[in-house]
Amino acid sequence: MPILSLADFERDALDTLLAYAAIPCLSPNYDSNWQQNGHLDDAVELLADWARARKFANFDVTIHRLEGRTPLLCVTVEATVASSGTAVLYGHLDKQPPLGEWSDGLSPFTPVRRGDRIYARGVSDDGYSTFSALLALEALEAHGIGHSRCVVLIEASEESGSTDLDAYLDELTGHLGEVQLMICLDSGALTYDRLWVTTSLRGIVNLEVTIKVLTQGQHSGSASGVVPSSFRLLRQLLNRVEDAATGEVLVDELRTEVPEAQVRAAKEIADEFGDIIARELPTLDGVELMGDSPEDRILRRTWYPTLSVVGMGGIPEPANAGNVLRPFTTAVLSFRLPPTVDASRAADALYDVLHVDQNTEVTITQYANGWTSPPLAPWLADALEDASNDAFGRRPGFTGEGGSIPFLASLGERFPAVQFVATGVLGPKSNAHGIDEMLDLPMAVGVTNAVITVLSAFSKKED
Repeated sequence: MPILSLADFERDALDTLLAYAAIPCLSPNYDSNWQQNGHLDDAVELLADWARARKFANFDVTIHRLEGRTPLLCVTVEATVASSGTAVLYGHLDKQPPLGEWSDGLSPFTPVRRGDRIYARGVSDDGYSTFSALLALEALEAHGIGHSRCVVLIEASEESGSTDLDAYLDELTGHLGEVQLMICLDSGALTYDRLWVTTSLRGIVNLEVTIKVLTQGQHSGSASGVVPSSFRLLRQLLNRVEDAATGEVLVDELRTEVPEAQVRAAKEIADEFGDIIARELPTLDGVELMGDSPEDRILRRTWYPTLSVVGMGGIPEPANAGNVLRPFTTAVLSFRLPPTVDASRAADALYDVLHVDQNTEVTITQYANGWTSPPLAPWLADALEDASNDAFGRRPGFTGEGGSIPFLASLGERFPAVQFVATGVLGPKSNAHGIDEMLDLPMAVGVTNAVITVLSAFSKKED
């Protein structure tokens, strides 16, 4: 049922997608003045105006605003056939910061098209989702294909851990009704040749550790050898949570056994695609990757706990570095957790291990559980098979993802009997969160067509 073409997407969505790409609508964690700056409001108004211009038999577009929280776009498209239950389609409009200097000719908030790819911050993570969800529904109605009641939710705090989403879900409980299907359009793809369905996501704990040794910096010739370096003390702390030689996380509360089904799935992917994880990474010559085999690298990406030092404070830029023993060092640590590990328990354990004395400050800034997909109902398993074959000419792929989508875990608790489809366009070189973020337009069209097939099947399923 591939009824949406690239030309359709270009005609109906591209101009507004490019306008969205130009808005620096950073998530609140990266823009403390987001309310005053108004960029999130600009983005939600832009998307709402585009949504209102769609052609549906019966629909409503509402921007919800709660005091002190980021806005939420809710588009409700009423059923065209007699069917029970609601399908919720999810995406987000907030963005990560630029990260650094982008490649020549590219800029985070000046979208550039090269062939069938768009380069700008937020286009694949997750600006395309509003267009994909609503174009899928519009195509169904335009071609006389029935669909159940659908609610499209586009939030604005996902990159900050979806801190505002639960409050809106509480507000919308009555409006959502009997939710039976959740489609998340914010996940990844190992390739662009098929629909990829996410089977698990890792959890996350982010924290800041600050080591203080002086009230002010001192000449290194006077203080070194007497006052301990805050950087050396930080290294000692990191050795308590990570093996410096292997990268193995040492805190038991962050570890778990990998399920045998996941081991088999990783081997099947490696057998078909080879060393797909290593192949798509922009690794420098001479860097020795972790993992003993292609399937081991897949599991390390999806089911192993890891530590990444994602930020540092108290360290001057090289051009400004004088011979000074610095008064403090701050490290921002990001731990990815296996999907089944309790993030709250992991955060408590990390705090206990790292908070060694009064001169060490540890602040937990974010934690969220991972997620594993519930078993697919027979109708949905068949629909996904048809969706990928129709849209891409290949069977779907199923794999875990190394990133985190915190709301999926909370939704799984809120709606325990709901069927989930987590999918997306974040494939090779999409560079979500990095420089040169990219949206592959044919992949966006393919995912949209797959959504069309799934929503059609949902309206026909037997309760």
